Amino acid sequence: MSVFTHVVVGTNDLEKSRRFFDNCLAPLGLKRFYDGDTASAWGRDAPAIMVTKPNNGQAATYANGGTIGFAAASRAAVDNFHAEALANGGTCEGPPGLREFAPNAYGAYVRDPEGNKFCAYCYAPE
Repeated sequence: MSVFTHVVVGTNDLEKSRRFFDNCLAPLGLKRFYDGDTASAWGRDAPAIMVTKPNNGQAATYANGGTIGFAAASRAAVDNFHAEALANGGTCEGPPGLREFAPNAYGAYVRDPEGNKFCAYCYAPE
């Protein structure tokens, strides 16, 4: 069982965030299944991530030091997640590659257009 039901990040530009997440989450098998005036949600059977304008009406900001990680089925999916993120307004926070903290840890880090930090990881051997 997963520890999380969903993760929510704020945005100041919902349409830009929709394009970003539609493209970089597709290689991970996640797709958008909800759109509202103030929110969108991506996942498989239930929300994995929700992107919304803050309910309090203030500007969305990112969490410095916070990272949201997604599971990837393959190293190619990690590579595609990273490439799509950069092609859709994201910035690189760590290119795809092996990480030393765990055997076979292959990951990539990006920031979305609002500055939220995300990563995708595959732990399967090559």
